[in-house]
Amino acid sequence: MKQNLLLVGCGDIALRVASLLRPHYQLLGLCRRLENYSQLRLHGITPVSGDLDKPKSLYRLAGLAHSVLHLAPPNNYGKRDLRTTNLLAALTKRQTMRKIILPQRFVYISTSGVYGDCHGSLIDETCSINPRTERSVRRVDAETQLRNWGLRNRVRVSILRVPGIYAADRLPLARLRKNTPMLLPEEDCYTNCIHADDLTRIIVAAFRHAKPGRIYHACDNSRIKMGEYFDLIADQFGIPRAPRIARANASQHISANMLSYMGESRQLMNFRMKSELHVNLRYPTVHEGIAACKTGKLENK
Repeated sequence: MKQNLLLVGCGDIALRVASLLRPHYQLLGLCRRLENYSQLRLHGITPVSGDLDKPKSLYRLAGLAHSVLHLAPPNNYGKRDLRTTNLLAALTKRQTMRKIILPQRFVYISTSGVYGDCHGSLIDETCSINPRTERSVRRVDAETQLRNWGLRNRVRVSILRVPGIYAADRLPLARLRKNTPMLLPEEDCYTNCIHADDLTRIIVAAFRHAKPGRIYHACDNSRIKMGEYFDLIADQFGIPRAPRIARANASQHISANMLSYMGESRQLMNFRMKSELHVNLRYPTVHEGIAACKTGKLENK
């Protein structure tokens, strides 16, 4: 009999990874909207009603799953990830006088943004974190909650720090077509990437091989600046390259949200992912990945 695996955050990556996990687990998906139930069922996921922002709605989760994949983003305000707080409380809550049955495995999808600006340096998982934005501070809070919870309850919690995810339907084609500028090469930041299909394979490998309390970079081998990444996509899809501007003038042309990403530069190393999770990337760099996106002839609108 298959064990239950609970998907928390049933977006694009959860639906992609479902096909790889389904042969090994009975998949359950936490879902707050009734209209999304049919889509989950099409992917072999049984919907479980609940909303991470409403703790009382999560009463069904206690003792429900042997494993958990937590993909849900934190709330959009404050320095605490209250959604993770609510999830852990629900998983730990005693419903009867019987012993609480906790998950055995827990994989959390975090972000490389927890490192802040590393000035383009190569970094591994031992690098100190230095979150510069509230969204990254909330991610650090989630990681801390999960690792402490795992230690207290002897649950094997593992964390994947994920950079920018791309796929044929997740490319910035609309931005390029608007001719929105990028930074001058000498002022540009290094960016890190992972193809969505490779990320799903890394997630599956984490459930098989990840060590408890361990952090892994879920990234490819690319060493590329953000403007170069956009140029690569433009060239592949026959779109004019974005103009380049000085950072001093960027706030006049680039959104504050995008500028916050451009203010952080780092190059993630993925040796631990390869050696411990035994992952062989299908798309080792964005050059292979973007070429495959073009071949797939899928574009985001």
